[in-house]
Amino acid sequence: MSDCCSSSYQSSETKKKSPCPHCQNNGTLVSTTTIEHHLKQPWHWQATNQAYYFCGDTDCEVVYFSNDSVIQQSELRLKIGIKTQQADDLICYCYGVSLQQAKEKPEIKAFVVDKTKQNNCACKMRNPSGQCCLKDFPKKAQ
Repeated sequence: MSDCCSSSYQSSETKKKSPCPHCQNNGTLVSTTTIEHHLKQPWHWQATNQAYYFCGDTDCEVVYFSNDSVIQQSELRLKIGIKTQQADDLICYCYGVSLQQAKEKPEIKAFVVDKTKQNNCACKMRNPSGQCCLKDFPKKAQ
């Protein structure tokens, strides 16, 4: 069975991390499908055949970047909870969990862990980073 989330630009030579052109912190590889699902106006964006990365730095306005382009927070539909660290912003996009909810109710993380084990999540599209949200839960929310 093929991986529906794989992208043609991801070859064996594609680096999994690359420095953000704004903050220089390493960004992680992200699919163009993920980016398209988070843009306010995806019909105005044309992906090119190159690698794109997600910058998770909380002090950087850049969210996605490639060799020749950047996409900033203002171009996205939602605030990126792992970048803003604000209580009401989401950290789990599959189940709508905010940072505050995760801190106040540790059982939420257990629920998300269970759903993840059942393959009932869509992190590759819903999470702006394109990765599983479990690493974004507060450490105290076990």
